[in-house]
Amino acid sequence: MQSQATYNYKVVRQFAVMTVIWGIVGMLVGVIIAAQLVWPDLNVHEWLSYGRLRPLHTNAVIFAFGGCALFATSYFAVQRTSHAPLFAPALAAFTFWGWQLVIVLAAVSLPLGMTSGKEYAELEWPIDILITLVWVSYAVVFFGTIVKRKVAHIYVANWFFGGFILTVAVLHLVNSAAVPVTLFKSYSAYAGVQDAMVQWWYGHNAVGFFLTAGFLGMMYYFVPKQAGRPIYSYRLSVVHFWALIFTYMWAGPHHLHYTALPDWTQSVGMIFSLILLAPSWGGMINGIMTLSGAWHKLRDDPILKFMITSLSFYGMSTFEGPMMSIKTVNALSHYTDWTVGHVHSGALGWVAMISIGSIYYLLPRLFGRPEMASKKLIEIHFWVATIGVVLYIASMWIAGVMQGLMWRATNPDGTLTYSFVESVKATYPFWTIRLLGGLLFLSGMFIMAYNMFLTMASGKAVDAPVLEPAAAH
Repeated sequence: MQSQATYNYKVVRQFAVMTVIWGIVGMLVGVIIAAQLVWPDLNVHEWLSYGRLRPLHTNAVIFAFGGCALFATSYFAVQRTSHAPLFAPALAAFTFWGWQLVIVLAAVSLPLGMTSGKEYAELEWPIDILITLVWVSYAVVFFGTIVKRKVAHIYVANWFFGGFILTVAVLHLVNSAAVPVTLFKSYSAYAGVQDAMVQWWYGHNAVGFFLTAGFLGMMYYFVPKQAGRPIYSYRLSVVHFWALIFTYMWAGPHHLHYTALPDWTQSVGMIFSLILLAPSWGGMINGIMTLSGAWHKLRDDPILKFMITSLSFYGMSTFEGPMMSIKTVNALSHYTDWTVGHVHSGALGWVAMISIGSIYYLLPRLFGRPEMASKKLIEIHFWVATIGVVLYIASMWIAGVMQGLMWRATNPDGTLTYSFVESVKATYPFWTIRLLGGLLFLSGMFIMAYNMFLTMASGKAVDAPVLEPAAAH
């Protein structure tokens, strides 16, 4: 008698565990650089200076923490919704080890000053080639699983995951095009304003697809599962997908207002950014309204609290972004800490919280337990993280608006009222509050890691049997 096929949970387990570990690493570096702004004496060595650690922080939280979360959740969801184990399991294993190698190489090369100087794309050309190999393998595994699915329908979460995988591939290949000079140095294939335009087409769509579309795939699978309710409007979810992926592509120029970029290009970026509000809020409403008839579950389900709070931050960030893309608002906000606050309301409030909620959903199922070892610790983690985010973004909003107003203030004779260093001095208290918020969020990740290891110690690795299409996902 043939043994029943099982889902490939091994690679999901590996990525889920590393999500938590890389989350601690990336956020620890973030706390260190926040402290360096408060106490500049902490810039003890050029390898550990703010300028070297800051790209390490962004790469670690986006690609190590966020990337591992996306691999884990997409591999889990595509198997469950397709009623089929992962296509090419050896290739899936390569994506795990290859991605970990990329992260380690980033952690070594960036502090040593090996950088292309492109935001979110700092890694030098040999690492870029490895990223390409891993990403193509990821696409083969994901879409191969879709092809061998046992059900006709492709669930909407897989549309978001698939859209994110394909678009990030194109973004990476085009923006990372470079002429190698040595093993550690290359120069962009583009020059001047074209280079800036390609970079921010990439940069904003890294936000739009890596940090939004991928995590919306997570939301569309795990929120209904945790709530025990179907998605509020399936039709809206499909409209959300097509509207989002079409509109996001055009928004990048809003990063380059008042630069050498042609004025019409800046205006196109602004208009599409404003249009983005509609699909973004459609998705947020769809996620939150999934709790219709199940609101009482929020009282005593901390995992659901993470997920629904993340959607609130998603709504807030996707209102704030279009507003900041308006040229007159951007004249005040650009180059200030308001931008940093906006980024982190999305990164901590939306991306990290939906990831944390999804990983909390996954861990017990991957280690054969009915639930996490400590529900109380999840509750504590939720409140510590939420207070941390609020302190962080509120301090940065206030600091940013203050900086913008100080920089544009003039005396009756036309001279500047404040020197730049006076604005830096006035920002210090807010940087201190930001550091406290970051410390709280980081401490929440340590609580999660402790809870995760307790859960792993009291359970054992399991692979669930593949369900027949008539059964539940």
